[in-house]
This record gives sequence, structure tokens and C-alpha cells, in this order.
Amino acid sequence: MPEAPAPHVFDTAIALAHQGGDDFAGHTSPAYWNMIGPFGGITAAIALNAVLQHPQLLGEPVAVTVNYAGPVGDGPFTARARPARTNRSTQHWWVELVQTGADGEESVSTTATVVTAARRATWGASDAPMPAVPAPADVARSVRPGNVAAWLARYEVRTIEGDIPQVWEGQHAESSLSRWWLRDDPPRPLDFASLTAMADVFFPRVWLKRATRVPVGTVSMTVYFHADGAQLAANGEQYLLAEARAQAFRDGFFDQTGLLWGADGRLLCSTHQVVYYKE
Repeated sequence: MPEAPAPHVFDTAIALAHQGGDDFAGHTSPAYWNMIGPFGGITAAIALNAVLQHPQLLGEPVAVTVNYAGPVGDGPFTARARPARTNRSTQHWWVELVQTGADGEESVSTTATVVTAARRATWGASDAPMPAVPAPADVARSVRPGNVAAWLARYEVRTIEGDIPQVWEGQHAESSLSRWWLRDDPPRPLDFASLTAMADVFFPRVWLKRATRVPVGTVSMTVYFHADGAQLAANGEQYLLAEARAQAFRDGFFDQTGLLWGADGRLLCSTHQVVYYKE
């Protein structure tokens, strides 16, 4: 019999083994390493995956908020997902990513809350239509050097506007808006975990606004899902259109919002995060 294909690098990175109860064992992946730790999007996807794998799961994700309390060290970790309350159609979760130090003490690196629900068909509309942009085939692939941070090589980005600065001379951009086509590299069918990670693919808006490479770090990120699992699966391996902009930069923190549309123009998720930056 032919050998089964190797799992996608993303699936390997978020893989969890149920340890019984609310605990799941995982291990950091070098493929999604950032400068000093894992890419924040992969950490968020892991936190969500602990809920998705939990035997008490009700429904599908509606929202996830991830708080990056401290660095995730290279090596094993435990993802602990606990249902805080289950109602008739909604479920609320607490999630922690913990690691055991050399002293044998557990340290929390990440906390998260997740809301899942049994979705029901209702009237629907969108006040955020997909903008008119060139097709992916008409936009050149952007250079994202994986030797700078490994996770950059895990995504195919085709920038329409608002690319990362090519010259870092402190010039001031009028807008912090970026738009680009986006998908996993190699391509992978879309699901809740991969969409969560993609919601964090945007480079920090302060870099675009100032063209100054200052230290940054996401403090908290929320993703709201506007599509169900079947709608995500229908997108398959096609590109998403991703858009991000900031609202304000002040006193060492800025926020940025993002919208991600599917290939059919449906808004799949919106995201909002607050980011620390150093002067």
C-alpha cells in the first residue's frame, strides 16, 4: 500500500495529544518560530485547537481572545482547556498554555477565552464588502525571507498595497492600511485553526506608519468568526483577501484591526489586537 502523505507543517505545529481531563500535550515547532519564540498566530491556533479537540466541545468557534502573558520557551508545553460554562447553544472556555521550568514549577505563558456555539441559520448581511482588487494571479508574490523568522516562509503573500517598508529611514506614511492576498505555503484547506493563525500574519502597523523598526509585541488578540466550518471548507486552498489598519498609536501601545474575506467575497472573520511598541 502507498504510504500516507506526511501531515501539513501547520498540522504538525498545532498537534496536541489528549492527556485526559482538560490537558493536552504539545511541542513548539521550529517551522513557526519568530524572533524569540513561536509566531503569535500559531500560539493562538494551538489554544483554539485545545478547545476543538476537547471531548466536551459544543458547536463551533464564534470568538477567541488570546493574551500573551509571557514568552513560550522552545520545547514541550501543556494546553489546558476548561469549559467554564455550557448553555443550551453556547459554551465558554478558559484556556492556558503552561510549561514546567527547571525548578519543577508550572509557568503560564498564554491565557485565552473561547466562545463556541451551535450556529443556526438566520437572516444575514455584511457591512464590510470585499473591496475591488486585482486577482491573485495579477499580483506578484511578496518577498518574505524565512531566514529572518521561520514562520514568514509558511505563508504566501501577494501585496496589493501597504507592503513592509523597503527603506527604514523614519519616513511617515499617510495610512497604515495594508491589503494582500494570503494563503498557507504549501497550500492547505482552510479551517478555524488556520484562519486564526492568518489573522495574526500582518506585520506591526507602527512599522508601516513610521518606517522605523522598533521592538513590538502583541499583548492581546481577538478573532471573531463570521463563517461556519462548512463555509471555511468550501474556500479550500484558495487565497484569502486580508486587510489591516491601525486606529491610534499612543504611550507605547497601538491597536490594529483586520478583515479576511474568502475567495467568494464572504467576510470570514474580523480581528482586533493591541500591540506594545518601544520608542
